[in-house]
Amino acid sequence: MKASNNKEEEPHFVKRDKFAITAEYKQWFADIKSRLRNSQIKAAIKVNSTLLEFYWSLGRDIVKMKAEQAWGSGVLQQLSFDLRDEFPGMKGLSYTNLRYAAQWFRFYTSDDESICQQLVGELSMPQKFALVPWGHHIEIMAKSKTVNEALFYINEVIAGNWSRATLMNMQKASLYEKRGKAQTNFNDKLPQPQDELAQEILKDPYNFDFLTLRKPYNEHMLEEALEHNIRRFLLELLCKGLHKSSYANKFIMQSDLN
Repeated sequence: MKASNNKEEEPHFVKRDKFAITAEYKQWFADIKSRLRNSQIKAAIKVNSTLLEFYWSLGRDIVKMKAEQAWGSGVLQQLSFDLRDEFPGMKGLSYTNLRYAAQWFRFYTSDDESICQQLVGELSMPQKFALVPWGHHIEIMAKSKTVNEALFYINEVIAGNWSRATLMNMQKASLYEKRGKAQTNFNDKLPQPQDELAQEILKDPYNFDFLTLRKPYNEHMLEEALEHNIRRFLLELLCKGLHKSSYANKFIMQSDLN
């Protein structure tokens, strides 16, 4: 395992006489953590939005250009091969996923219902879709009989911070049939993202793949991350031992502030 060359990132002890924990410091640290997490959420939503806009535009190309008629029934397989050759770390470019992109666009634009015209009048992706991970969209599209049903579940996912497992359970329980048919309003204004759904977006593998770097670099980063976390774990064990000894008042670990 390669050792990290960045000494600033290594966990270390701070001598007690060089640092005093006060209520003001703890509040400042809590504020910094809150701002950092909010920034992470905003960044994750931006990545998710950009990824979904790409899938939407790709689906629009496939449908509007009539790709299979123009280049044959194997065109999506060939396109998948070509894209994965260029972006080998991105699983979201599979043949299956390209078909999902086309189906997704077609689902919301091919229906004669007036809601479709209001929703995608300019054939652009509705803003609110950006708050829902791609895996959720696949589940919603695959199991919804109408656009209204799909929009009901999109609203519920956002309002309830549903995980994918929760979404699937609610679909299995036919929540739309029981409660949603009377609700046809779809407000495309972006609400404030909430923690649980934001975490779903943060951990969505499609978003990780979308930002992927080439494999050698990723492996190096993984090795450094593993080494860093093992070192933190060992130091935390050591710190617990120090707290039981007469040396406890001399040191404090930065990780104890978390």
